[in-house]
Amino acid sequence: MFQINDVIIYGAQGVCRIAAMEEKNISGVKKEFFVLKPINDATATVFVPTDKEAALKKMRRILTESQIRGLLDAAAAERTTWIAQDNARKERYRQLLAGGDQLALICMIKSIYEHKKQCDEKGKRLHMIDEHFLKEAEQMLFNEFQYVLKLNTKEELRQRILAGTEA
Repeated sequence: MFQINDVIIYGAQGVCRIAAMEEKNISGVKKEFFVLKPINDATATVFVPTDKEAALKKMRRILTESQIRGLLDAAAAERTTWIAQDNARKERYRQLLAGGDQLALICMIKSIYEHKKQCDEKGKRLHMIDEHFLKEAEQMLFNEFQYVLKLNTKEELRQRILAGTEA
């Protein structure tokens, strides 16, 4: 499964290194934990119990460079669709963020940027909730993509995501 020094993704914490395995006494019961150190926060430590399936499901191997490039290529070929009804769009975006499917998140980002461009052309602003979902999706992807592709800014990621559009 996972070993000390593996670089993984852990839920919203993003890219983490497994620093150690630790045994702790919790209410008189010994439990084993993965000790994670988030890459972008040297002061944080996350303890993941090895016997809790829900917590372990949040851990996954980091994507490779070729996997990320494949996702970006696949997303460039995808046609995006804007969901006009606000509530339906919010629910769909919540589902996509909770699911964590990278291709779906890339397509969501593309869709929001395409809509933002249309709003800008009309002199209108993007809804705040769409801006919120955009930032969340970018953050979920950026943390991992930045680490693997060695990107310096979110703008570099945006350019790669939007390469197949008129952005």
